[in-house]
Amino acid sequence: MGDYLSQVNSGWFYLIVALVLTFVTIMCVVFLVKSYRAGIKIGMDKEVLKKTIISSATFTLLPSISILLGVVALSGTLGVPLSWLRLSVIGALQYELNVAEIAAQSIGLSGLRLEEMSMGSFVTIALVMTVGILGGIICCIFFLKKYLKKIQSNPKKKSDGKPGFGAHATTAMFVGLCATYIGSYIGQAIPREGSDIMPLLVALVAAAAMAVFEYFIQKKGKAVLENFSLAASMLIAMAAAVLFGMIL
Repeated sequence: MGDYLSQVNSGWFYLIVALVLTFVTIMCVVFLVKSYRAGIKIGMDKEVLKKTIISSATFTLLPSISILLGVVALSGTLGVPLSWLRLSVIGALQYELNVAEIAAQSIGLSGLRLEEMSMGSFVTIALVMTVGILGGIICCIFFLKKYLKKIQSNPKKKSDGKPGFGAHATTAMFVGLCATYIGSYIGQAIPREGSDIMPLLVALVAAAAMAVFEYFIQKKGKAVLENFSLAASMLIAMAAAVLFGMIL
């Protein structure tokens, strides 16, 4: 176990990830400078630009808390460097955790459990996570420019104001995903040898916490809560898991 952890958290791995993230950071700074200069060139006020930069940086901090929690959740089994890299560049919190869990179960593990991990399992899970995310990158490289031109030249107008197919497809995908996980939690909670009600209880607490946030966001107009509702719901669910672990 110690050998596995030392390998996935090796200094060379940290160095490789640090180099990649340094390159990404430099690229972001370059784009920031270019955008600032372009704004000045078209006559935008410098104070307005500075306030925009500061406010954007400030509002980025709250959503990043949930990303940090994702790094913490993954690093226990996949190590800090890979988790740091995946959730710092193109990975999404919902995608990384789900795909890592699915990949682990597909190779015969009960889940992302440290005591079951090996370097072979780590490589397989990392490969599945990487290959799975490449679809968006490939589509952007080859099709995004053409797609944007088509949208900009011939925008579709909907007189009824109803959401299009894309919105419905995304909603259906997430409903199916949630149903799959909730179904597995219910299956684990059925009384029998080896049953575990903890995942279902934690999922219910997380759902209840998010429902409270959505109520204030949608009904009370507290849009600012949207920036950290996911992170807060995760923290509440984690605290509930600790509490349930002490009780059950």
